[in-house]
Amino acid sequence: SSRHVACFAGAITVFLLTLATPLATLAFHYHLWAHLVQNVALAEWIPLLLVAAVPPALAEALARYRLVRLLTRPLVALPLWLGSYLLWHIPAAYETALSHHWLLQLEHLTYLAAGTLLWWPVLQSRPWSLPNGAKAAYLFAAFVFASPLGLLLALLPSPLYDFYTQAPDLWGLTPLADQQLAGIAMAVSESIVFFAMFTVYFVRFMAEEEVAEAR
Repeated sequence: SSRHVACFAGAITVFLLTLATPLATLAFHYHLWAHLVQNVALAEWIPLLLVAAVPPALAEALARYRLVRLLTRPLVALPLWLGSYLLWHIPAAYETALSHHWLLQLEHLTYLAAGTLLWWPVLQSRPWSLPNGAKAAYLFAAFVFASPLGLLLALLPSPLYDFYTQAPDLWGLTPLADQQLAGIAMAVSESIVFFAMFTVYFVRFMAEEEVAEAR
C-alpha cells in the first residue's frame, strides 16, 4: 500500500541522513552528541519505519519461522534491545568500536536488528497479536528502562569517553558540555518516539474500555 511505501522511503531517508551526511563526520571524529543521535536513529527511528513498512502478507510468511517467533516475543525482544544499548555504551566497547571501522558497522547493525525486534510485536500482528493495553505497557517499559542512560550521561560530573575528550575542539564545545548535550539529546529523542507511540496505543486501549463498559 502507499502507507508501506511511504514508511520504507522514510526509513531509507533517515538512514541516509544519519550515515551519509556531515552528521556522520561529526559523530566519528568530533562530538558525542552526534554519535548518540545516530544511535537513536539506528536503534529506534529507522527500525520503527522499517517494521511499519512490512506488509501483512510478508509478516505472515516470516512468522512461520521458529527463530522469528522466538526473537519477536516481547519478553525476548525488549531485553535484547536494552542489552544492545547497554553493551555498546560501555566505555571500552564504545571506544574500541570508534577505533575499528568494521566493529563500528557491527554496532550499527546490532542497533538496527535489535530495534526491528523491539518494534515488531507493536506494529505487526504476526506472530504475536498483542492487545492495545499490552502494547502501551510494553512501550512504557521500554522507555523507563532505556531513559536512565541518557540522563546518566547528562548528569555525570566528568567526561566518560576518552575518545571525545581527545577529539579536536569544534565550535568551542568542551567534552563535558558535549556529553551533557548528548545525554539530553538522547533522552529527549527517545521520549518523543516512545511517548508518541505509547499515547497512540493507550488512547486505543481506553477507547476499547469505554466501549466495553457501554456494552
